[in-house]
Amino acid sequence: MDLAYTTVGGVVGAAVTNYLSMNQERRQLRAAVMQQLLRVAAVRDRVGDIVPSRRESPPRYLVGERLLVTARFGVTAILEDGRDAEHAQREAISDLVVAALSAGIPRRVLDFAGGGEERALQCEVIRLIDQRLGGVLGVSLEELMAQCEEYRQATAQHLLRALWHPWQTRLRMRARLRALRQDVDALHRRQEAAMSVLARLEHTTALAERLGHLSDQDPQRSNNPGPEA
Repeated sequence: MDLAYTTVGGVVGAAVTNYLSMNQERRQLRAAVMQQLLRVAAVRDRVGDIVPSRRESPPRYLVGERLLVTARFGVTAILEDGRDAEHAQREAISDLVVAALSAGIPRRVLDFAGGGEERALQCEVIRLIDQRLGGVLGVSLEELMAQCEEYRQATAQHLLRALWHPWQTRLRMRARLRALRQDVDALHRRQEAAMSVLARLEHTTALAERLGHLSDQDPQRSNNPGPEA
């Protein structure tokens, strides 16, 4: 009997220890995802300006190569500390992917979350271009920014649900992704409409003149933007 109690106690103790260890690991993995998600959001929040672009080709992102608004208008979005915003976002999303995959989040969920952040950065660049041009988009810009933020929040919430409620998320995955695809299609059309207005000859000419004037006034800022940019 003593041997039986000792054996049972050892098995129960090992099971409890294993359970507590797994819980601790899950908490750490979730904390890492949350930290990286905040880092990605911080990149978008710190976008400060646009300058003439010197890149020869658009960067590669989580969901592949895409013709971004920065490539279309020949500009580079910079952070408040002078770094390239797209490069900083790409690094932050890559770290988020590593943390999220380690936590067991499906790759399809990550693709939408990363894409939502990329769309948000593109919308921010559209806003900055429109600001340079004196607000030619009018109320349509407010509608674009609101729709973009709604989509970004929806993709982020989907990622968080997959993080905290993985089984519920898997059951509803197909329907939720279908809804997100419809949302991003509508957002894409609105972004294209805004860029079509900004791409009119009179507007691209004015943008080039104003960005060129900035370069002439402060060439060091254009070539190697610093914190004051």
